[in-house]
Amino acid sequence: MGLLNRAPIQDGDGLVIQRQDDRERVIALAGNPNVGKSTVFNALTGLNQHTGNWPGKTVANAQGRYRYGGENFILVDIPGTYSLMANSLEEEVARDFICFGEPDTVVVVTDATCLERNLNLVLQVLEVTGRMVVCVNLMDEAKKKGITIDLAALSRELGVPVVGASARQGKGLPDLMEAISQVSFGEAQSPRDLYYGKEIEEAIALLMPRVSELCGERMNPRWACLKLLDGDDTLSENLERFLGMPVMADPVIQECLTRAREDLGRAGIGQETMRDQVVSRIVCQAERVYASCVNLKKQGYDKRDRRLDRLLTSRATGIPVMIALLALIFWLTITGANYPSQLLSSFFGYLEGQLTLLFSGWGAPAWLHGLFVEGMFRTLGWVIAVMLPPMAIFFPLFTLLEDLGYLPRVAFNLDKYFRKAGAHGKQALTMAMGFGCNACGVMGCRIIDSPRERLIAILTNNFVPCNGRFPTLISIITMFFVGTAGGLGASLLSTLMLTGLIVFGVIMTLLVSKGLSRTLLKGMPSSFALELPPYRRPQVGKVIVRSIFDRTLFVLGRAMAVAAPAGLLIWALSNTMVGDMSILAHCVRFFDPFARVIGLDGVILMAFILGFPANEIVIPIAIMTYLATGSLIEMDNLMELKNLLVANGWTWITALCTMVFSLCHFPCGTTCWTIRKETGSTKWMALGFAIPTVAGILLCFVIATLARFCGLG
Repeated sequence: MGLLNRAPIQDGDGLVIQRQDDRERVIALAGNPNVGKSTVFNALTGLNQHTGNWPGKTVANAQGRYRYGGENFILVDIPGTYSLMANSLEEEVARDFICFGEPDTVVVVTDATCLERNLNLVLQVLEVTGRMVVCVNLMDEAKKKGITIDLAALSRELGVPVVGASARQGKGLPDLMEAISQVSFGEAQSPRDLYYGKEIEEAIALLMPRVSELCGERMNPRWACLKLLDGDDTLSENLERFLGMPVMADPVIQECLTRAREDLGRAGIGQETMRDQVVSRIVCQAERVYASCVNLKKQGYDKRDRRLDRLLTSRATGIPVMIALLALIFWLTITGANYPSQLLSSFFGYLEGQLTLLFSGWGAPAWLHGLFVEGMFRTLGWVIAVMLPPMAIFFPLFTLLEDLGYLPRVAFNLDKYFRKAGAHGKQALTMAMGFGCNACGVMGCRIIDSPRERLIAILTNNFVPCNGRFPTLISIITMFFVGTAGGLGASLLSTLMLTGLIVFGVIMTLLVSKGLSRTLLKGMPSSFALELPPYRRPQVGKVIVRSIFDRTLFVLGRAMAVAAPAGLLIWALSNTMVGDMSILAHCVRFFDPFARVIGLDGVILMAFILGFPANEIVIPIAIMTYLATGSLIEMDNLMELKNLLVANGWTWITALCTMVFSLCHFPCGTTCWTIRKETGSTKWMALGFAIPTVAGILLCFVIATLARFCGLG
């Protein structure tokens, strides 16, 4: 059965997975997005998993190991895909791993509540391999909706094992592992071939003898014939790489392809027509299989979802509800983060005191204590105290919306606006991720297949403020526009003003995206399939754990990595004297004339520059510079801070320009590094730095000039 001397699993780009022994089996976990594929993966592999990138691509993969029946299995969670007719980078990766990775078994996870649509992918995978198991997940939700699935009949129709499961509850997973084991170590099944019509079947028959000879047992020759007729260049290249020979240069293949296409042409079937006919046959077969195996007791089982969609996605209410939800999340984040931030600040203040005693006990010189305690440690404490609580609130709330199924509705609502801007509709999702962290938003742009549109999304992600900029924005709003008395009214008004700034950031994102699409990154927006998945009850516990570990701590770690050296630099600049002033004071004097032209001052501009590693430290740097203390400090309350700022020339115009510049200025160090990594280009990183900065300078200049002209401030 070919169990010995197994080669490493490869995709079209190179080595992916190395087996630990000859009997270890590699399982590809495939499926449409939002079918619970990751839940199945996590349930089977537990903590024994890791992630990485596919060779030559920026699409992440997850791999995990599990043991069953005395045998070892490697489970590979490939990107979610609707089809093997790849229309995006993720779909191309999924297709190549299934078709050319030679997994021992492909498990296709489907959603029991919308099985008919999922069967399209199932039927396409069946054309590639007979070593397959279908997992019908979410059987519990199907039962609630009155959907009954005859799994045995479905297995007979498809010719492969079918297992029902409710992965969230762990139901059906032992049966799934047993089916995987049997298929992996048994003989390949012989699923039924799809019939594509007389003309296409005759064309396939012309190619079959030679293609069967070339493919041997490594690939389904019928599927290879179909793809050669389809004329997909990227797939043909991968096929040639997989077989280790120039298939398209083979004279017999060339002759058969020419004859087959001539015959199809005489029948009025060109390449596009053929593709449409193939898709049509797959859809019809999926409908037939679904009708024979599924019984709907409640014909209107999705009425609740449709009613919600009429509210959440309609032209009249979709955008207002979206803004209201955004405001609610910000309000919960703002009000909920205050107390834990104060606790963390007090905790780090206590630790700083203990470190001071320790340095004194060692007899360390004052400069060493200042550099590492007042500089590096104090800056790290600021970043953690200010950044961790809001992220620990924002990311779980964001993930809950994702788990609920609302985020695709956000993309649906904003798709038309991004298309008008010449960008991709999925940019709405990457933009939303930027609220938590712009670096995460930039990484999320991987979901956009078009290189042009991916670049637009990357270069404009910084126009939505991340968690690091919220403290600056909220503090200034409270001091200069709401009042420092506090209370529910003040927090609500702060939230409304912050939401207004966010909406302005979204408008800037659209305007700059449109400018880029008409100049530097010209092109037409590409289309994409956007699924509106069923609404599901979120798994609150798992959502919190996943968002804390996968997002919050990951982002915090990156911020700390750049904040630590920044603390050293800030202390050194503010304590190294040149003449009668520190280097920091000299820098402030140098930038002051330009800063005042745009409604700021030298201290504010220098604070933004030194805050490049982490936006959280902008306000503390400004306080330190105004007071000439030589190290970061925090005022006891906002009233004290407002008095300090007003004493140094701040007006409401200064506050407004500072907020606008905070919204539109260069990305932080973490985000710049991420842009460089994602684009592989210093040029694009520099452009990502320059675009929001120039926009912020121009906006502040206009505001300051109008204020002077009107005699305001």
